[in-house]
Amino acid sequence: MLIMFKVKNYTSFKDEAILDMRSTAYVQHLAHVLRMDGRPGLLKTAALYGANASGKSNFISAMYFFERYIFSQFINKKKNESIEVTDTDTRMRLEPFCLSEHINEASEFDIIFLHHGKEIQYGFECTSDKVLNEWFFIDDKQVFERENEKISFGSKYQKMLSSYKKVPSERLYISVLDYFLDDEAKTVVLDDFISFFHEEYHVFSEILFESTVKGLAGMVRLSKKLVSDENYRKRVEQYLRLVDVGIQKLDVQTVMVTDDRTGKQKEEKTIRAVHNIYDDAGNVTGEKSFDLRQESTGTLRFLNYIQSIIDLTTTGGVFIVDELSARLHPLLTKLIVDIFCSEENKNAQLIFTTHDISLLNNNQFRRDEVVFVDKNERGESTLYALSDLKVREDATFSKDYLQGKYGAIPIFDYDVLSKE
Repeated sequence: MLIMFKVKNYTSFKDEAILDMRSTAYVQHLAHVLRMDGRPGLLKTAALYGANASGKSNFISAMYFFERYIFSQFINKKKNESIEVTDTDTRMRLEPFCLSEHINEASEFDIIFLHHGKEIQYGFECTSDKVLNEWFFIDDKQVFERENEKISFGSKYQKMLSSYKKVPSERLYISVLDYFLDDEAKTVVLDDFISFFHEEYHVFSEILFESTVKGLAGMVRLSKKLVSDENYRKRVEQYLRLVDVGIQKLDVQTVMVTDDRTGKQKEEKTIRAVHNIYDDAGNVTGEKSFDLRQESTGTLRFLNYIQSIIDLTTTGGVFIVDELSARLHPLLTKLIVDIFCSEENKNAQLIFTTHDISLLNNNQFRRDEVVFVDKNERGESTLYALSDLKVREDATFSKDYLQGKYGAIPIFDYDVLSKE
């Protein structure tokens, strides 16, 4: 579970921006808080609001970049094969804030999370071609800290790690450990770190999703369990029927496809959407199956989401989505948020950007669950929670937001239209 994520000097975030998932002492919506023995409560949701180009997507991009930058450097790909990394050099996509006269080339990222009963903090400061600083703590105990190519170790880990003091300037030290440590040391130092990103950290980028939805292949992520686990498939079908998109069930079919490498035909399982056929009186007379690419983009988006949601609310994790409400009816967006906020959800979090102000009210959210991203006239984005503004619990969030009381809204300069 995520406790905190910090970014500095990345895209529009010149100064430090922190998303803090620790709950305040508010007594409203207590079911929206995850409770752990002896630890502060953590929020189940965080909704990021702001004007277009305010930096909302940039913050999600930072969370995505952070994971991809780390695992693009891991050499033991088999260990981490479930974390997809493209062949493109991730480091080359680092984008520091560039609207200052004096540009700082170093960006900083930091995360704190809970996983398997441990509190883990990891972060680094880097340029496009060099790692400047790096730090790693488990339960507030130093594992290692790095300044350029100089490494220091916590007393508990000194003997285990001190043989590996050399690190190329362009590589993360954590990737060096992943390559050189024996299995026993990896279990102590790295397994929980890696498995958190493998099992619990899921970022859905709007740009990435759109490119897959509009493509001719791989347009929707299908869990293997949809084919192999009938009970899981039935849960997905229940949600599809609940939201009334016309799909009655998902049918597993065997088709013949051509292997791209060998050119030979082979059998492959595929999923098709089954719709009812009706007579003129409205009676069901049969059914017809369709290729998923024939469904609407909104339906595909919901199908994409609901698989992850079922998994995460069962096993735990963080679901991070840019533009959750895009191509979804507001009631579908509300349904997704309600699933995460429900008492039945014991170990999953939802972090998302949206413009859907129908959700922006005190019946839906606590004040610490609403986060604003604003950008000043110098192009610098800032992030702050509604709870930082000392707003009353009975305030009309959406009305006050549109009136500009919280900032983070478009400011129109109508004089521009009259200028030649």
